[in-house]
Amino acid sequence: MAAHPNRTEDLQQASFLTILVVVSLLMAVVVYPFAQPLLWAALAAIMFQPLYRYVLRRLRGRRNPAAGLSLLIIFIVVLIPAAWIASMVIGQAIVLVTSLQQNPIDLAALFDSVYTSLPKVAREAVDRSGWADIEMVQSRLQELLTQSAGMIASQAVSIGSGALGFFLSFGVGLYVMFFLLRDGERIGRTVLCAVPVERAIADRLAERFLGIVRATIKGTGVVALVQGALSWITLVIAGVPSALLFGVVTVFFALVPVIGAGAVWLPAGLYLLVTGATWQGIFVLAVGFFVISSADNVLRPILVGRDTGIPDWIILITTLGGISLVGFSGIVLGPLVAGLFLASWSILREQREQDEEAALSDSGGIRVDAAGHAPDAAG
Repeated sequence: MAAHPNRTEDLQQASFLTILVVVSLLMAVVVYPFAQPLLWAALAAIMFQPLYRYVLRRLRGRRNPAAGLSLLIIFIVVLIPAAWIASMVIGQAIVLVTSLQQNPIDLAALFDSVYTSLPKVAREAVDRSGWADIEMVQSRLQELLTQSAGMIASQAVSIGSGALGFFLSFGVGLYVMFFLLRDGERIGRTVLCAVPVERAIADRLAERFLGIVRATIKGTGVVALVQGALSWITLVIAGVPSALLFGVVTVFFALVPVIGAGAVWLPAGLYLLVTGATWQGIFVLAVGFFVISSADNVLRPILVGRDTGIPDWIILITTLGGISLVGFSGIVLGPLVAGLFLASWSILREQREQDEEAALSDSGGIRVDAAGHAPDAAG
């Protein structure tokens, strides 16, 4: 008879957990349309938490004015310049594609100048590879430019038609950021207390999560912005048209491991050399090799202080996978997921090692097997 109350309590607990899971899934479905602005609002609140604390001290603990002033500073210093740069980049992209359509690059003459300067063995290798059919390459490039112009035009139309949705998402992100700046720490403590995981493990996961966020944004995002700015300045000095566009492209390539900023400055420098702009090409290649590429090694230890422990090949795979799944947000979301994955398994390994050490100390220094038996002394 005593077992019936226990079965009733177990049934009630199982029912409650089922309801909790269903309600949580429904909540995820409801907020999914605003998942990306919520993600960026949370990341921005984490990154700008030191600014909020500074403003909070200056305003003597008044949280609402401190959060509002912090949000205003972020809007003026970060968001307005970003929108201005984005508008200029779109304009340069349209001008560049249009000019390439009207005055396509004479690949035949460019190929002939390079082909004739190659040794005989290299020319024979080019002939065998099929790259000597430059007319086919020229036609394919022209088709690509036509498709690019159409894509840019269609994207511009879609942005204009979806302006209401964009501004709605933007407003939701700012609104959520205000409350996350103000109440982020309290929300974090509440979540840690509610998570059905041992508190020590939850604290360690939260600490590593914050470390991964800061390392991803500061150690990758800021470094990519610096490399993009250096690339832009270098291309401006070299007289390359649409230098701002290529600087922004450098930022995106710099966010992807292995590929890096060299995907922009290296072809630009080689193109300048081939087209006869000798000192410009040498300048771009020298600055790219000695300055732009070195910015990562110099700035990352200063901004992050320590490595996240995520191998570059995992960052590459998760970044590309994140981009394919959720678009631009995958640049940040992919490494975050990878970092949490590795951190979770690392914590599990540490927990098992601690349990084994505790079992070893309880057994008086004698290791025991899975069944709890001590090994034979002769063995």
